[in-house]
Amino acid sequence: MTVNADSRSVAAQATWRNLPAAQQPEYPDAEALRDVIAELETYPPLVFAGECDQLRARMAAVARGEAFLLQGGDCAESFDAVSAEHIRAKLKTLLQMGAVLTYAASVPVVKVGRIAGQYSKPRSKPTETRDGVTLPTYRGDSVNGFDFTEAARVPDPERLKRMYHASASTLNLVRAFTTGGYADLRQVHAWNQDFVKSSPSGQRYEQLAREIDNALNFMRACGTDPEEFKTVEFFASHEALLLDYESALTRVDSRTGQLYDTSAHMVWIGERTRQFDHAHIEFAAKIRNPIGIKLGPTTTAEEALQYIERLDPEREPGRLTFIVRMGADKIRDRLPELVEKVTASGATVAWVTDPMHGNTFEAASGHKTRRFDDVLDEVKGFFEVHKALGTHPGGIHVELTGDDVTECVGGGDEIFVDDLHQRYETACDPRLNRSQSLDLAFLVAEMYRDQ
Repeated sequence: MTVNADSRSVAAQATWRNLPAAQQPEYPDAEALRDVIAELETYPPLVFAGECDQLRARMAAVARGEAFLLQGGDCAESFDAVSAEHIRAKLKTLLQMGAVLTYAASVPVVKVGRIAGQYSKPRSKPTETRDGVTLPTYRGDSVNGFDFTEAARVPDPERLKRMYHASASTLNLVRAFTTGGYADLRQVHAWNQDFVKSSPSGQRYEQLAREIDNALNFMRACGTDPEEFKTVEFFASHEALLLDYESALTRVDSRTGQLYDTSAHMVWIGERTRQFDHAHIEFAAKIRNPIGIKLGPTTTAEEALQYIERLDPEREPGRLTFIVRMGADKIRDRLPELVEKVTASGATVAWVTDPMHGNTFEAASGHKTRRFDDVLDEVKGFFEVHKALGTHPGGIHVELTGDDVTECVGGGDEIFVDDLHQRYETACDPRLNRSQSLDLAFLVAEMYRDQ
């Protein structure tokens, strides 16, 4: 499969440039930005159109109720965390969650990372003030630096190239792990070796791993050892926030003449940039990748139907995913009408819960955090709504890390508000740690079985 990188034909279709674009950096040097974009347009694609098509087929199974999406990873990746150890830890957590969901819920699991491109963050305010000093807000390593200094906070287009190279390195390692033996289901115990002794969720996982082992041994004894157990399909996704970067990596597929954003297999449009007549929706409408839209508590059913009309006019299962982020206190009230009216329209979209973004609060210490119980309650509400309507709860979208951070309170290894400072390492939003992520996977598996 080849992708034709004729940037002229892509540029001619960049109609989003004629529309307002929210949450874009204000670069002080427009010419430097143009030079970086021109260079990025010559770079090889990070993913291929055929892989995006493959994910669209998998997401079609999710939309039809035949599979479940597990989408997770960092809230915001950082350039200094592009190491084998960091990437393996994230992948290992997602593989463990995937094993729990597949085995305990008896459902095929589509695995998609918030990885290899999640370097940009929308912000509620353009500036930040500390001790009387006001500077531009930190918008992710792809835009500016985390340090609260004037020099660090200036948006620098050269960082777009660093994002590309960091994403390429990450994808290279992920592909090696997922096809080179590490993701072999017979490694199900090895993913847990450093974890089982100290953690209740690790011990529960180990029990499940023994059951998987017994099933594999039984199959081998019967003379079957499927190749599917030796590798894992793993796709990359991120928020399509910085349109200059996404557009520079958009290519014409030589097979079909259609546009694909080759920065990721799937991209989504966030709650802050989904204005119907703005640039992000226009960009998403032009590309063939599977597309996600984050829907917050203010979303109306009419808006949801408009997104379908604009982004999925052919009503193609797998094209459009609605990632709902309502908050635990609103999900049961706001979601039913959306699901009812979308279902009645005849569209087949994938419904996914993001139980993280609607449940953030600031602790007395000043740390932004989330309660595990609130995250869990939003997931429960999501499943309850779908059960009542007879529709399919298609998946979960979570911010998580493979490290033992202390950023969200609660979970099996109880983290208290007073513990937050111990390992609060996120560059932006609080993430579930590995133990909390596994707890969530077991609980989601139980909910899915009960549907």
